[in-house]
Amino acid sequence: MEEELRNRVKEAAKDYYRKICAQKPKTDYIPVSGKLLGEEELLNMIDASLDMWLTSGRFNTEFEQKFAQYLNVKYALTVNSGSSANLLAISALTSPKLKSKRLQKNDEVITTACAFPTTVNPIIQNGLIPVFVDCEIGTYNIDAEKIEEAITPKTKAIFLAHTLGNGFDIDKITKLAEKYNLWLIEDSCDALGAEYKGKKLGTIGHIGTFSFYPAHHITTGEGGSIVTSDLQLYKIIKSFRDWGRDCCCPTGKDGICNKRFSQKSGNLPFGYDHKYTYSNIGYNLKITDWQAAIGCSQLDKLNYFLEIRKHNADLLTKNLYDLQDYFILPKINEGIKSSWFGYLISVKENAPFSKQELVEYLEHNKIGTRQLFAGNILRQPMFTENDIYFRIAASKLLNSKDLNDDLYSLLPNTEFIMNNTFWVGTFPALKNEEINKISETIRNFVKLKYKNI
Repeated sequence: MEEELRNRVKEAAKDYYRKICAQKPKTDYIPVSGKLLGEEELLNMIDASLDMWLTSGRFNTEFEQKFAQYLNVKYALTVNSGSSANLLAISALTSPKLKSKRLQKNDEVITTACAFPTTVNPIIQNGLIPVFVDCEIGTYNIDAEKIEEAITPKTKAIFLAHTLGNGFDIDKITKLAEKYNLWLIEDSCDALGAEYKGKKLGTIGHIGTFSFYPAHHITTGEGGSIVTSDLQLYKIIKSFRDWGRDCCCPTGKDGICNKRFSQKSGNLPFGYDHKYTYSNIGYNLKITDWQAAIGCSQLDKLNYFLEIRKHNADLLTKNLYDLQDYFILPKINEGIKSSWFGYLISVKENAPFSKQELVEYLEHNKIGTRQLFAGNILRQPMFTENDIYFRIAASKLLNSKDLNDDLYSLLPNTEFIMNNTFWVGTFPALKNEEINKISETIRNFVKLKYKNI
């Protein structure tokens, strides 16, 4: 009876999707990103809704297992956003359970200023010191050659994003992490499916983070994941995600370890309920089963999505190749298979036009553009209007109140990226027609400016 009723609801949902959702009118604006959902996602959402199980449940268990299997890692934990995954990655490394390896107040973490804020924010939020190293133009990743000079006895971790699906210099950075015994966290929120010599990005360091926001390679609406193959880190991350509790029982289940009332922890009385024993100062960052249900369907389509992204990026390169007197096109590091979150373009300094002019022209012609995140995060109000300690490469300890042009000049490529770089979309809903229109509009702009010289 229940299954029959469930199937009737799902059949009605299929009919609704085909008559309503699949027939929505097309817009003439070309966005930089967007979700691509089908009836499979809708049916899974309906299935999860009919379960009436509001928090993480059977779909979440399935999704975590499938995601770990896809990445070939031992453990994957879902969270409510990629930003939360980044927060957990840093917070977990402050756990006393890591003993001498734990991150402590004023320890240093190497990163870049050309970053999304929530790659940098967790460093500051945990009382650590971000150390900013300049980027490369072309790959838009950290300049690996400049990392070692930024390392001091206080350096304990490297926390970097693979920029827009293009991996950073894995060989050099992993060797430095090993040489100096540093934690390596890969922010792979924009790099799901990207590879280095056959290994998925996000699985090479100690911890990897991913985002499932609608702009990303797959979506659960809001959502993300944090992965590791280290059992101790997995347990610590899970604790921080789940209120900081010591208990490992899944949501809605009790006594899995058979030690619920037979342990002594902290200064609690012997036998205090283990479900209410907290070993870390944590959060509640879980997702709902409804979100995980979408993720299960999306993950099945990921390889297809990646193929289209690569096709779109290749087509943009082909179409814009002869305009390299004016533009720097993306460069992929050796051994990297990019997952092409977006397509970065830099306007050369000697071009007869500025990035701002081109971006405004594209937007006027209904083509979406985006900056490379914060540009130079040290110029953002979050830094200039707060009291934050940091370092720039080999500099002394600095305070954000002291920021000035001389300090910004220590990051010349980051400054260039802020002023000269933007990106356009490659996401799977874009067809050849839209990609060709993006290219043609850029070409028309160059012709227009060339005539006006």
